Amino acid sequence: DPGRELPEAARWSIGTTTAINGKPYSVAYTGQASLISAQGELPKLPPLGQPFDMVELRSSDGEVVSIDYGHQPPGVERGKAVLLDDLQLQGLKDESAKIESGRQFNCPHCGAPVHVQLATTKSLTCGSCASIISLESGVGGELRSAEQDEPVRPIIPLGSKGQLQGVHWQVVGFQHRMGVEPGDDEHFGWSEYLLYNQKRGFAFLVDSEEGWSMVHPTTGAPQMAANGRSATYLGTQYDLKYSYEAETTYVLGEFYWQVTRGQKTSNRDFASAKGLLSMEQSANEVTWSAGDKLASDTVVKAFKLEDKKDVLQRDDPGPFVAAKGVGCGTIILIAVVILILLIILSDCSGSSGSGYRSSGGSFGGYSSGGSHK
Repeated sequence: DPGRELPEAARWSIGTTTAINGKPYSVAYTGQASLISAQGELPKLPPLGQPFDMVELRSSDGEVVSIDYGHQPPGVERGKAVLLDDLQLQGLKDESAKIESGRQFNCPHCGAPVHVQLATTKSLTCGSCASIISLESGVGGELRSAEQDEPVRPIIPLGSKGQLQGVHWQVVGFQHRMGVEPGDDEHFGWSEYLLYNQKRGFAFLVDSEEGWSMVHPTTGAPQMAANGRSATYLGTQYDLKYSYEAETTYVLGEFYWQVTRGQKTSNRDFASAKGLLSMEQSANEVTWSAGDKLASDTVVKAFKLEDKKDVLQRDDPGPFVAAKGVGCGTIILIAVVILILLIILSDCSGSSGSGYRSSGGSFGGYSSGGSHK
């Protein structure tokens, strides 16, 4: 608001809400950034390589407010996501393929040559030893790597090209993740393929126990109910299906955020008849993804993987129906079932058994970095 002094960066808390001119915004990211390089005529910039605090606020209709504490007073910018086509830029390639003239350096772990194909890459893996390499300081800076054991092989190979939802995509990254519900010791796993298109940016193709789905990071911040049982995004209410802790266990390829093995988030998956919605929260960021389920045949045809049709087969997507109130007929049926069970159990003694629960996988892809603009 005019005349209102901005709080210090440390006072912003992830997930809290503030208002600007009466409009609510959620605190989506707090962290540090640093200027690596600059070119052309630009306004005043922070010192090269010197870290400074950044805060991002997001509204439910997709507005983003960035607060740059590298200046005094802090710089404030407000914007909204647009498609590249809306800018009507000329001379751009129509292909989804990665940039051919990539950067190159030697892997700090095994010494093998590593090629960086995307300008937005912040982490990637070595093609020879699969070590995760951080590009946080740029290719010319100090490279940090982390060795990975127990490789997980993606069913859809990196570099594969396919058309989904009318857009040509290329698989540039892969990560395997594990989840566990609070108070439970049963883990479940799923895989996420990072897709790239030059004009549409990034999307996630998710392979979980519940089938295939395709989701995109949202620019806006959906509004979650106070009890956490539902969330509203662009006028649609999504009901909570799963709440769990997630951990990244293996990665391959290039990523536009600082990916690390062992990266942990708190996740909530929501669903409605219109689609899927997923929230992931780390120590310094809240990210949302929205999308839809896909039939297995759609994935097979998109990437021309007819020879892997059986391996890619999952349960066909069906409509999501939120739990409603229990009717009288249901109560009577439950009572009859309980009565029968009591009769059976009365004839048994000392018996033991085991139960099986199938937890659902993630609907959304992790999209850290605080920049989906």
